[in-house]
Amino acid sequence: MTFKELKIIDPILKALDEKGYENPTPIQEQAIIPVLSNNDLLGLAQTGTGKTAAFAIPIIQQLYQNKIVGKKREIKALILTPTRELAIQIDECFNDYAKYTGLHHTVIFGGVNQKPQVEKLKHGVDILIATPGRLLDLISQKYITLNHIRHFVLDEADRMLDMGFIHDIKRLLPLLPKQKQTLFFSATMPEMISKLSKTILHNPVKVEVTPVSSVVDTIEQGLFFVEKPQKSELLVHILGKEKEKTVLVFSRTKHGADKIARILNKKGIGCEAIHGNKSQNARQRALTNFKSGKTRVIIATDIAARGIDIANLGLVINYDLPDVAETYVHRIGRTGRAGQSGAALTFCSSEEYTIIKDIQKLTGKKLNTVSVSI
Repeated sequence: MTFKELKIIDPILKALDEKGYENPTPIQEQAIIPVLSNNDLLGLAQTGTGKTAAFAIPIIQQLYQNKIVGKKREIKALILTPTRELAIQIDECFNDYAKYTGLHHTVIFGGVNQKPQVEKLKHGVDILIATPGRLLDLISQKYITLNHIRHFVLDEADRMLDMGFIHDIKRLLPLLPKQKQTLFFSATMPEMISKLSKTILHNPVKVEVTPVSSVVDTIEQGLFFVEKPQKSELLVHILGKEKEKTVLVFSRTKHGADKIARILNKKGIGCEAIHGNKSQNARQRALTNFKSGKTRVIIATDIAARGIDIANLGLVINYDLPDVAETYVHRIGRTGRAGQSGAALTFCSSEEYTIIKDIQKLTGKKLNTVSVSI
């Protein structure tokens, strides 16, 4: 199937063609037609499946076809997302796809001066991409009204729950018009997220792609049993052997990420750490350096890593195991994308072994134990 067969209009097709996008991904195939038909949607999809385009393209098309020229621009589509990095990434996608439509979009998030964001809002915006905290701030200051919303996207709902944003979302929902299209995306469906979806979706079309097994089947996985004091030595050893690969290292904590970065830099391995305590500019600079290849190794916490979307990421290393097995799948799913081969290595101390059992139960695969002498 092609984008043309999905009845995508010429201005968007032209933009897609310029980006080299010929055929839709499975979630785009399943989602675009129901969204264009104004159905609510429940999308179950991991990061990296093309879900941003699955909601962005049909929203742009509907707004373009229904726009009233000469009228004051009001926010007609709201995309709510958990992190700054993801918000920026989604905004870049709208930039690509809406290029020839004349629609205005902007992104707002906390941690930076609100003045430039407010100035853009004052000029009029059709599509707003936002994180919950900054959105509520600017609504309370009367810079934003949601009265004209026709399309509402709640992206990465399970991550919203993890980050404690559910209360903010419940404050926002009554501010939205009753008559609107709602698109709800989540990689997993814990009970609270399932309940939330039922309260805000009306007869949704359900689309589901990339089940856990198919993500992990494409990635070569290795497991090292190593106690905490030896983890840094093992990491230095592996990075010394994998000099050609870009590497994403996961740390459970912000403090841990900084500590790993200091150890590697002392050993002459150029790297940067990204986490919530870094300024937005520092985080964005580190991501840009990593994506361009200027920095080969990046150390990240789970939340900060949400903005990392690189087609040819060579290796993911779980320096610390996550608290829940599903997060492991999110992490390793950042490598081996778009038909590329991928690899993921996991360091497991004795106190983390119960998580390994959970991961193997979830994925249905036994992780290959690797022995190494340093």
